[in-house]
Amino acid sequence: MSDALALVEQGDGPVATVTVNRPAALNALDADTLSALLEAFTTLADEPAVRCVILTGAGDKAFVAGADIKAMAAMTPAQAGALGQSAHRLGAVIAGMEAPVIAAVNGFALGGGCELALACDFIYASRTAKFGQPEVGLGVIPGLGGTQLLSRRIGLARACELLFTGAVIDAEEALRTGLVNAVCAPAELLPRVRAVAEAIARRAPLAVAAAKRAARAGAELPLEAALELERQTFAGLFGTADQQEGMRAFIEKRAATWSRR
Repeated sequence: MSDALALVEQGDGPVATVTVNRPAALNALDADTLSALLEAFTTLADEPAVRCVILTGAGDKAFVAGADIKAMAAMTPAQAGALGQSAHRLGAVIAGMEAPVIAAVNGFALGGGCELALACDFIYASRTAKFGQPEVGLGVIPGLGGTQLLSRRIGLARACELLFTGAVIDAEEALRTGLVNAVCAPAELLPRVRAVAEAIARRAPLAVAAAKRAARAGAELPLEAALELERQTFAGLFGTADQQEGMRAFIEKRAATWSRR
């Protein structure tokens, strides 16, 4: 396996896979790994051929076990703030890119690992996965987005319970709370996520990007404003070549050929 901290595999298809590649450290996030992930996702965001991205971790023990505690132990407040800023920039790129990003959580996703998964559009998990924000046991709080992203995913009360206790939950509990979308056997995780990613990639790319944009932006708005955003986005797709092709293909009972116009 390459020594790169973030491996990117794309091949000739529309689905790319990004793998956090520090298996000896259970893929723990340090400044260099965050930088490598930011570079990988920034590059993929500018690649029109990429229509869906899978994010996972190297090895079979961890997605990302957390932030690198050894690296953080001696940080000053300024250095800790810079680390958080790097993670927030990565989250902003994932949120803002047109291609959906699916987290395939194949083991521990604690602390920064849980936050990285939450930054993705949705999460599939192996039955061996564990999730949690245990930072209060270290004298700090989540700093890579967890205090905000967790409550948006599972609701404020459940998020507070996890944030305040530092509890770690298994994949089935994560499914019950809505933290993850599906739980798979370990060997089935990546094939299932790839199948979902390929299904997304077959849909109209302009429409998928618009759906992501409207859903993410609308979640931060009052309902009336969010519905207006939806209306404008919906109307804006009419007259595009893909809208015309998609509806014509449906009427003619054939597969559509998308042009991204």
